[in-house]
Amino acid sequence: MASYGENMSSEFCKYRSVLSTRYASPEMQFNFSDQKKFSTWRQLWVNLAKAEKELGLKISDEQIAEMESHIKDVDFAAAAEEEKKTRHDVMAHVHVFAEQCPKAAPIIHLGATSCFVGDNTDLMVMRDGLDIILGELAAVIRNLANFAEEHKALPTLGFTHLQPAQLTTVGKRATLWLSDLVMDERNIRRARDDLRFRGCKGTTGTQASYMQLFDGDGAKVKQLDDVLTKLCGFERSYHVTGQTYSRKVDVEVVGALASLGTSIHKMCTDLRLLANMKEVEEPFEKSQIGSSAMAYKRNPMRSERCCSLARHIITLQQNTTQTHSTQWFERTLDDSANRRLTLSEAFLSADAALLTLVNITQGLVVYPKVIDRHVRQELPFMSTENIIMAMVKKGGGDRQVCHEKIRVLSHEAAAQVKQLGKDNDLIERVSNDPYFAPIIPDLESLLDPATFTGRTTDQVTEFLAEEVQPILLRYQKVLEKYEKPTVLNI
Repeated sequence: MASYGENMSSEFCKYRSVLSTRYASPEMQFNFSDQKKFSTWRQLWVNLAKAEKELGLKISDEQIAEMESHIKDVDFAAAAEEEKKTRHDVMAHVHVFAEQCPKAAPIIHLGATSCFVGDNTDLMVMRDGLDIILGELAAVIRNLANFAEEHKALPTLGFTHLQPAQLTTVGKRATLWLSDLVMDERNIRRARDDLRFRGCKGTTGTQASYMQLFDGDGAKVKQLDDVLTKLCGFERSYHVTGQTYSRKVDVEVVGALASLGTSIHKMCTDLRLLANMKEVEEPFEKSQIGSSAMAYKRNPMRSERCCSLARHIITLQQNTTQTHSTQWFERTLDDSANRRLTLSEAFLSADAALLTLVNITQGLVVYPKVIDRHVRQELPFMSTENIIMAMVKKGGGDRQVCHEKIRVLSHEAAAQVKQLGKDNDLIERVSNDPYFAPIIPDLESLLDPATFTGRTTDQVTEFLAEEVQPILLRYQKVLEKYEKPTVLNI
């Protein structure tokens, strides 16, 4: 057995997150990468210098140009060495950036605190991450909308308490999943649009350092915040902050992702149950193996993956609520390690679950004959009220007498199904009972599954037109990316 220290240069001897090696998209991985993070820090320092120059500080175009030329070429090794000495990540990167930009060195990070780069970068990364999530969510909604439209008139057993209830349709059931995801789109978009910039608020949020830089000119300091906010792609900044933006922002953002997790889990649990009934299956590739022992199996592994990831997202919300509730006064640092884990994993997990769900919804397989067989097994019981009403209309007798006769026959048929494992023979029993002679010619029409589904077809049509279509129009350009089949890494 290999021991610790043996071959430690190998990447396989170090912990690697499955979110980066197995599940999450390259886009979301880059969004939470060191390259994105530290080049954003540098862009923030450039934007701060531009705003300060615009408002009268002695900063030259040459200094800004020098900084801009080194935004992306971060020397990670030098920064790591510097951090070992300083025990401060921001100052380590300030020093390394200053070495690359000697002319701009005196004005890098001018007036700023560590949270200027840390918090503002987090807000920018979350904004970009939510844009990725919204695109993926829109793709799932589009795929499900197509599925609902295609199967809106296909009768299937409805279930309450996981027991057969009145019929619904395959498409109508899909709109229940869609309805949840439509709410998620609204919640996530709202969380994205509600995000603001922290701006340049100083060490405890008072902007005192900037007041010194601008000789006590509060109007200029406010303008500095406004100019910087626009340069960084935000319309507004938070009016008040401590050293950090309120961690309640994280509660709202991760809360929206956790809520999405509940929708994904519910839908994929339904798909797993439908796979068990052999009515609807997720895609299954030609060479895919369902079980190492049972070669015939077609396990719903994609839906299971979605449920697994969704549970993780849901649990992460508790981290944000506890972190926000335990921040003291203007800030403490016990949020730092927690947020490094929670924010990235919430986004990467949501991204991975949605990518898997895009793949699932692109290739859902429906088995109408199996669905019809299950419907036919239960439909006779559901038709009893129709039979009673038809008998009364034909003048076949008293409703209560008819009710008692059909009740007895129903129990006899149920015994055949439950005790003897036979097919439901209620209709045969009704046909053989002379009492029901007036309606025998009508039995076939009385047992047409389509007559038991109410307004489901119209409901699907109306829902897709009124609730889903506006969403698809909003993401029309983004959806082009998801036209081709989505291929999962593993």
